[in-house]
Amino acid sequence: MDPVSPLAEVPAGLAPEWRQAFAWIEARLGGRVVRAERQPRWRPAWFLDLERGSETLPLYFRGERGEADHGAYALEHEMQVLEVLEQHDVPVPHVYGFCPEPRGIVMQRCPGRSNLKHAADDAQREAVLDDYMGLLARMHAIDVSAFEKLGLERPDSPQSLGLGDFDVWERGFRKHKRRPEPLIEFLVGWVRRNVPHDRERVSFLCADAGQFLYQDRRVTAVLDLELACLGDPAADLAGMRCRDLSEPLGDLSRAVRVYESITGGRVDRSAIDFHTVRFSLVTPLATAHLVANPPPGLDYVQYLAWYLVYGRAPIEVIAREMQVELSPVEVPGAETTRHSQAHDALRAALEGHARAAAAEAPDDEFASYRFDAAQRLAEYLRRADRMGPALEADDLDDVAELLGYRPSSWRRADEALEALVGEEDSDLDAPLVAYFHRRMLRQEALIDPVMRELRGATIQVIE
Repeated sequence: MDPVSPLAEVPAGLAPEWRQAFAWIEARLGGRVVRAERQPRWRPAWFLDLERGSETLPLYFRGERGEADHGAYALEHEMQVLEVLEQHDVPVPHVYGFCPEPRGIVMQRCPGRSNLKHAADDAQREAVLDDYMGLLARMHAIDVSAFEKLGLERPDSPQSLGLGDFDVWERGFRKHKRRPEPLIEFLVGWVRRNVPHDRERVSFLCADAGQFLYQDRRVTAVLDLELACLGDPAADLAGMRCRDLSEPLGDLSRAVRVYESITGGRVDRSAIDFHTVRFSLVTPLATAHLVANPPPGLDYVQYLAWYLVYGRAPIEVIAREMQVELSPVEVPGAETTRHSQAHDALRAALEGHARAAAAEAPDDEFASYRFDAAQRLAEYLRRADRMGPALEADDLDDVAELLGYRPSSWRRADEALEALVGEEDSDLDAPLVAYFHRRMLRQEALIDPVMRELRGATIQVIE
């Protein structure tokens, strides 16, 4: 939600649906949209300036995910949560309304920037994170009845408290499942076998915690509350741990201690570990079908990176708990195939198209984003052509150690692994953890140069 300054004038070739959206905003708020810039990202969103009399309102239009929608919560859910939090003096964007078509929340565009990776120095990073931990404690202290009125379900047992909304994500995964997913099935089984039964407190959860704007040494707005629910407050500390993989937050062990000093109680580290596994798994659950059968326009490499990294992270947490030694994998050198020249030609063609488009419309950041997504995909395919066969052979060798025979293909291997995981033999947990970690590292090796913020990401240990 970082504002771009100055915003571009309203594009002349604006698509009809966005003209409709801007007209709705103008009628709703009584003004005129004078500047607009589409945010260069995977979901439709706009930075807008609305001129109303002598004032200019900075706005943000947050649209639906489209075909990439996880289906767990409607967009209105986030809008209502924002309104409740604002009533309790939590700094969130003010909601001006909900556009019915195309669907989207029209909210205040708040000052500040996101991602503590860009903080001026460690002192600013710590001060902002401390401020956020205070806000998190404040949100956790709000009477949950305010959110029950919105329809958020209150857990009524240790089992439901531990699982939170996990059933929602698993149902979505099973509904859309397109292929064998042995890693996901293993992690689903682990979560259900390891629910803590000594947790009692129920609070409001950001769920995907750690997202905010900041300015100077303070948080200016808490953001992205589309997954908000009720559950164990330790889950939000785990959510921050997951968020840190893509947006480095700083020293999370220190942040947890700050939270404890504010709330006056110690948070069980094993509970944070459990919720880290559970919440990290939400991303593979929600993206597996998109990776297996991508809809047109999907930023495929970005979704694949999320699927892989957030599948590997819970394995790292479990491995530490089980004291399973994790080893790196050998990444083979590139070997050309009969098709390598075509992949090189594709990459070169996309680079040429991107340069031409940038020269023709240098300020069109959304077009640049789409070309960038295509270039990342081309580079992934280029590496898969040259390195994929050797990595797949290594993976099948590993699978043979688990099964006692070597499957003829990756598909047969995944089918057999899923059946093996379904046996729920605890003696297999350690070798499966070690194998799945190597599996994910091999797959990440193919997209390593284009993983951007997720490149080399590992889960923080909370001391």
